[in-house]
Amino acid sequence: MTKPRQKSFPPIVSIVGFHHAKGPDVEHWFGGDEDLDDVCTDAEWPFFPFMALCDGSHSFEQDFSYFTLKREPRGDRPASSLFGISCTMQLDSRLLKERSAEVTRSTVQKAVVVITDSPVYFGHLREQLVMVTSAWFAQRNFDDLEIIKKFRESLVRSICGRDDGFDRETYLGLSLREFIYRFRHNALVLFKCALLQPKMLFFSSKSCEKLCMTQFALVSLIPGLLEKLQDASDPELNDYEETREKAVDLKTSDRHSLLAYMGCPLQIFGKGSLFGPYTPLQQLDMLADQHTKSYIVGSTNSLLLQQKDRYSDIIVNLDDLSLNITSSSLRAALTLTPADKRWINSLSQTVVDSWDENDPSRPKTMAFTGSEDFIRMQFEEYILALLSSVKYSTYVERHADDAILLAEVDGDPSADFGVDWVHHWKTTENYRIFEKFTEDNIFDVIPPRHVYAGARAYEDLTRRINQLVTLPSTLLQSLLP
Repeated sequence: MTKPRQKSFPPIVSIVGFHHAKGPDVEHWFGGDEDLDDVCTDAEWPFFPFMALCDGSHSFEQDFSYFTLKREPRGDRPASSLFGISCTMQLDSRLLKERSAEVTRSTVQKAVVVITDSPVYFGHLREQLVMVTSAWFAQRNFDDLEIIKKFRESLVRSICGRDDGFDRETYLGLSLREFIYRFRHNALVLFKCALLQPKMLFFSSKSCEKLCMTQFALVSLIPGLLEKLQDASDPELNDYEETREKAVDLKTSDRHSLLAYMGCPLQIFGKGSLFGPYTPLQQLDMLADQHTKSYIVGSTNSLLLQQKDRYSDIIVNLDDLSLNITSSSLRAALTLTPADKRWINSLSQTVVDSWDENDPSRPKTMAFTGSEDFIRMQFEEYILALLSSVKYSTYVERHADDAILLAEVDGDPSADFGVDWVHHWKTTENYRIFEKFTEDNIFDVIPPRHVYAGARAYEDLTRRINQLVTLPSTLLQSLLP
C-alpha cells in the first residue's frame, strides 16, 4: 500500500505562441499561485514552451502534445510530477482583426496548455481543449482572453471537486483496441519490453498525439500504474518506493486489494527512470545523463533516428510500425515463447474479428469481448500469472530440498514467459521493488502458471480447428500447406 496523496492540485492553464525571433514562447500563465504553493516561471520549466509546441506542429492545422514536468518541492511537500496536454492550432494572419507588429509570418501558431497532477484527466481535458481553443481562435483576436480565464475556472471546479473514489481511468481516452489492432503480437513484445526498463524511443513524423497516446496505451496496460506516476518526470525522483508499504492484508473480492498484495503496480518509473510522451531535443542532455538508466520517450524529430545507438535500446517507429532493437541481449529476451504467442494471437484475433473502421474504440458487436475493459482484464490476468509464476520459481530455488511443491505445478512455470526474459527482469529496478514489497507466498493466491499453458492452450487449439472445419472447402484448401 502507499500513503495518502496530497490534496488536489488546481490545474494550470498557459498560452504558448511561436515568436519569429524567440521560437516557442510562454505568453500567459493562469493559476499556479494558489496559497503561494506553486509559482510558474520560465526558469523553473525552461523547456516547457518546446514541449507545448512540438517539432513539426506547423505542418498540421491541429495537433496535441502530452508531456511531463517536475514539480519542485515546497515546504513539507516533496517533489513530484505534473502532466501537460497542449492543443496547437494556427490561423492565417490576414484574418486577424488587428495585426500587431510582432506578427511577421503568414500564419499565427499558438497552443492552449493545461497542466494537472494526473494523466487520467487527459481524455476529459482533450475534448474541452478542442472546444476552447477553437472558440478562442474563432475570435480572431488573441488579446481577448476571457474564454481562457473561464476555462481555467471551470477546470478547478471540475477536477478539484471530484470524489477521490471516482474511477478516473475512464477519462484517459486511450484506444487499447487500436494499439492491439496495429501492433498485433508486437503489442506483447512492447509490454514485456517496458517491464525490462530499457531506453525506449517512440517516433512519429505524422502525429504527435498518436505518438503520445501510443505510449500512454502501453503504460496503462500495467495495472494501477497510471495512478502512480509521481516520479515519472525526473530520474532523481523516488517518492513511490520511499512512501510505499507492504500490503499484508488481502481481500480477494477487492480488485485493488488483490493487485496491491500481488505487488502492483510494477513501478517502471522510479529512481533513474523517465517518462516523456513528447520529449523535445532540448531534453537530450537528460536522456544522455549517466544517472538516467531507462526511459520511455517520444519524438517527432528524425535527428534522434540518426543517433539511435546513443539514445535508445529499441526504437518504435509509428510511421511504419517497425521495432528496431539495437541491443542483442534485449532482442533475445523479447523473443516470445509459444505460450506467449498463443495468448497474444488469441487476443489480437478477438480485436480483429470485432474491428469497426468507423468506430475503432468499440467492438462492432458491442459485446464485452474485445472491448477496452476486456483487453485490460486480459493483460491484468497475464501479469498476475507472471508475478505468481516467478515468485513460485524463486521460492523453489531458494528452498531447494525443503521446498513444499504444489502438486498442480509441473516444472518451472516461469519458463513459459521466457527464461531469458525472466533473467533480465530480475535485474530491473521494478523487480527489486516488487520483491521488497510482496510476500513470498503470493502464488497461493494466484495459480503460478501462464494463462495459455496446458489445458488453456489445448482449448485454444481446438477452437481454431473448429473454425477451420466450418470454412468452405475451397478456402480451407488455400490455408493448408
